[in-house]
Amino acid sequence: MNKIKNLKELKNIAKNLKSKGNKLVFTNGCFDLIHPGHIKILKEAKKQGDILIVGINSDSSIKKIKGNLRPILNQNARVEIISSIEYVDYVTIFDEPTPYRIIKTLKPDILVKGGDWYNKKVIGETMVDKVYFVKLLKGYSSTKLIEKILNKYGKHNQTN
Repeated sequence: MNKIKNLKELKNIAKNLKSKGNKLVFTNGCFDLIHPGHIKILKEAKKQGDILIVGINSDSSIKKIKGNLRPILNQNARVEIISSIEYVDYVTIFDEPTPYRIIKTLKPDILVKGGDWYNKKVIGETMVDKVYFVKLLKGYSSTKLIEKILNKYGKHNQTN
C-alpha cells in the first residue's frame, strides 16, 4: 500500500475511515534527521487512535522556519523514511509554515505534539477533540544532531 498521499486523496480516505468509526490521529513536523525522539512521538501518536496521518513540512516550508541551511534531507527522502515506519498509516507534504490547512481539511479526532508544545498555542487545537502531548526524549533533536556532527567531524574534514 502506498502511504504517501496528497491532501485531496487524504481527504477522501479520511472521510471514508471516519464514516466507518475510525479515530484519526494527526501529527506533523520537519523530520529532518530521524532520531529516537521522532520514533517515540510516532509510536505514542499511533496509540491514540486507529489511523495515524503525518504531515511533513516541505523543503521550502522548512527553509522559511529554520533558515536556508535546512533541511538536511530533502522532502522526498523524509517522506520515504517516515512512510516506512510501521506506526504511520499515511503521509502528506505541506508547503505552509503550519499544518492548519491539513487539519481543517482532514478533521482528525486527535492532534499529537511533542512536549515542547505544552502550554503553547497549538495550531488546530480548536478543531479536534483532544491534543495529546508526548514527553520528549532528552538530548534528541535534529538541530542537536547537526551540531554534534559539526563538532565531531567539521574540523576533521577541513584538514583533509
